[in-house]
This record gives sequence, C-alpha cells and structure tokens, in this order.
Amino acid sequence: MKYLDRLEEWIIACLMGAATLIIFFAVLHRYASGLAIPGVQDWLIARDFSWAQELTIIMFVWMAKFGAAYGVRTGIHVGVDVLINRLAWPVRRQFIVFGLLAGALFTGIIAALGAHFVWENGAHYAIFKFLGLELGDLYEGPTTPDLEWPTWVVYSAIPLGSGLMCFRFLQVLVSFLRTGELPHHDHGHVDGVDEAHPLPVDVNPYSLDDDLHPRARAAADTPPRKHGGRS
Repeated sequence: MKYLDRLEEWIIACLMGAATLIIFFAVLHRYASGLAIPGVQDWLIARDFSWAQELTIIMFVWMAKFGAAYGVRTGIHVGVDVLINRLAWPVRRQFIVFGLLAGALFTGIIAALGAHFVWENGAHYAIFKFLGLELGDLYEGPTTPDLEWPTWVVYSAIPLGSGLMCFRFLQVLVSFLRTGELPHHDHGHVDGVDEAHPLPVDVNPYSLDDDLHPRARAAADTPPRKHGGRS
C-alpha cells in the first residue's frame, strides 16, 4: 500500500511542478516575443507555445482527480460535521459509516460510467489497433484541438481518479471499523520541519541559570578579594 501512496503523491507533485513550469515559460515567451530584439524576437515568434494552455488544463484535471483521492486518504477534505460530532458515539459511528459508503458508491458509479465513456470514445479502437485485432466499424474518437491527442487519453482521468477515490473511501472505512478513528490532517504541520519539543515541567526558562546572562554569584563561589596596603 505504501507504493500506491508514494505513486499517488509523485503523480500529483510531478503534474503540479510541470504545469507550473509550462505556464511560467509560456508567459515569459509571450512577453519576451514583444521585445524588439534583433534575431531573438524572430526566434521566439517562430517557437509555437499555443499548446501550453491546453496541456496545463489537462494536467490540472488529472491533478484534481488524483488530489481528491489523496484528500480522502489524508483527511484534508472539508466536511460539515458539527452536528454529527454532537451525537452519541453509536449514532455518530453509523453516520460516519453511511457517509463513507455513500462516498464509495458515488465515486464507484462515476468510475464505471467514466470507464464506459472512455472505452466508447476511442479507447476500444486504440487497444484493438495496438493488439492488431479486427477494427470493423469501431469509432476512432476525436482529438484535442492543439495537441491533437486522443480525447480518451485525457478523459481517462475520470475512471482512474474516481476509481482510486472509491478505493480510498473503502480503505478509510475499513480502518475506521477497526480503530474507530478517521484520518486527520494537521494544517499547522509542515513536512520536513521538526516539531519543537516542550521543556520539562520543572524547568523555568526565565530563571537565567546559564552562562549567557549575568547573575550574582553565590558566596561560596566568590573568590576572596585581595586588599592592598600594609597588613
């Protein structure tokens, strides 16, 4: 299961980073192309970045679908549970189980309908063609305007993301039935930053009992003073 978790996180992080870089270079190209720099302006205008907007939209759609599954696993989705938390534990437990089952059912239906749509939108044709099978009157499917990618590849985010989200709902449900706890995300926690360890109760941080602050010496620690003059 850890490998699936890591893969999920890597997909989201790579999509987010790549989309950010593409948008950055597309905007930089757009404004730099308007600068009258001999040679450079012609070279920039010759570079085609019309595909950047379409690609980033596709990447954000995939990021959102896998990010939703990640949110179910980590408990970062917003939920209105003020009333449920005020109920007695047996009743609250039933409501939580019902909510998780409803989420799994809904995302499972979306995944099934999305898979059927993708299959009929060109995936059937592409798979049969790849395997060298008889195509018959299968529908090849449309392509995207700029990238000219098969749209079934783009729409595959729906069955894959929703299917993973359904699995996460069931995973959380099984964990809740075993432990009685739901995943909770601490919005104040930052990964990679060590938490500060609290001082022991018997330590007074304001006592200044260290070597960094001046303080009066005890009588036993004070060396004898040398007096001048005759004895």
